[in-house]
Amino acid sequence: MEHIAIIGNGISGVTAARFIRKFSNKKITLISGETDYFFSRTALMYVYMGHLKFQHTQPYENWFWKKNRINLKKAWVTKIDTENKLLKFANHETLSYDKLIIATGSKPNKLGCPGEDLKGVTGMYSKQNLEKIEQYTPNNKICKKAIVVGGGLIGIELVEMLRSRNIPVTFLVREQSFWNSVLPNQESQIITNYIKKQGIDLRLETNLQAIKANNNGYVKSIIINETGEEIPCDFVGLTTGVSPNIDFIKNSSIETNQGVLVNHFLETNIKNIYAIGDCAEQRNSINNRPNIQALWYTGRMMGETVAQTICSNKTEYKPGHWFNSAKFLDIEYQTYGSVSNEKNKKEYELHFQWKHPNNTKCITLAYHKKSKLFLGINTFGIRMRHEIFDRWLTQKKTITYVLEHLASANFDPEFYKKYEPEIIAKYNHENDTHIQLKKKNLKTIFKNIIT
Repeated sequence: MEHIAIIGNGISGVTAARFIRKFSNKKITLISGETDYFFSRTALMYVYMGHLKFQHTQPYENWFWKKNRINLKKAWVTKIDTENKLLKFANHETLSYDKLIIATGSKPNKLGCPGEDLKGVTGMYSKQNLEKIEQYTPNNKICKKAIVVGGGLIGIELVEMLRSRNIPVTFLVREQSFWNSVLPNQESQIITNYIKKQGIDLRLETNLQAIKANNNGYVKSIIINETGEEIPCDFVGLTTGVSPNIDFIKNSSIETNQGVLVNHFLETNIKNIYAIGDCAEQRNSINNRPNIQALWYTGRMMGETVAQTICSNKTEYKPGHWFNSAKFLDIEYQTYGSVSNEKNKKEYELHFQWKHPNNTKCITLAYHKKSKLFLGINTFGIRMRHEIFDRWLTQKKTITYVLEHLASANFDPEFYKKYEPEIIAKYNHENDTHIQLKKKNLKTIFKNIIT
């Protein structure tokens, strides 16, 4: 019986295992040194905040794996012997395979600054990271002050976690405003202002120089690079992004760059070895997407795709239109399609922006200067339906069509105020147009509006 070994039990590896079992009777071994069972990584913050217990983050009951004949092995892989099709583990055991899927995910980046390996310093990605954060920051008596280094989604999540225990946080961000390496200025400034209003000590254009230790080898303070200021602290969270977790692969014959290099069928340079999820790097970009796609839904799609190929239905990875969602404290964020920030804006790309006076809701619509083709949307504080925007992008709708039908994409709960009339009025004023909402959408809006 053909044996499929999968290194990594995150969303990519587990999806591959589930679909291989769905399509075949092949022997499957799912390997991870992190945890016994698959868990939802995005839910780790809610375990810390007391909203969930860790077992609640596990989507499948423990009996699921045996029932579906998916063998689980808790171990760290240290070497892949591609010539002999053999995995070597940290405990000196070995495992042979016929086909191999590498799904090892990401690891937190390090800055290379003095003190980053001290006790009291950690990233925020794995269950082991969560356990360390719990150990170092049980309450605001033991941890009187925390530092979070690095903006972006993981950074703001860690800030929110620490604030749930009333631990004062200083937040170091190297950009001029929060996440402006990704967001247009209006949106970046809204999030920046909102973070400050929550009483968070946000330090922009600020870099970490060093982390200093006390006599017991624990962090006692940090040094700011630009000013030399020393800030006493009991914990430092490093959230300067993630990178593919492939250190153990680099001494093998599998070709790597930042990640494991794959073609559009997720095949590596070695026959019968594949890579999926955060650790995979496309040799050639797909639809101008980044070559490394560290997202939950792309990992799931890659897992299903590679399962098809392994089960004799060779399938190309086609991720479709870009989308993502997150929360910046209490402000929900969604993005569909392509919306560039000012630095990366294409020559043909125009933006229409609307912002609510309370500075917690806004949208940015991107469209083509000449054809008016709708390119993408960012929304903050207003929920939109993914399936509708995905359809509009596929159907190549214009900005006019999107505005006329914007209410049909709104996913806010009933009785929430709707803002489509204000949004369209601003667009008409700026562009000397006369776009109107379709009548069926007007009925929906005025039925739910709160005055």
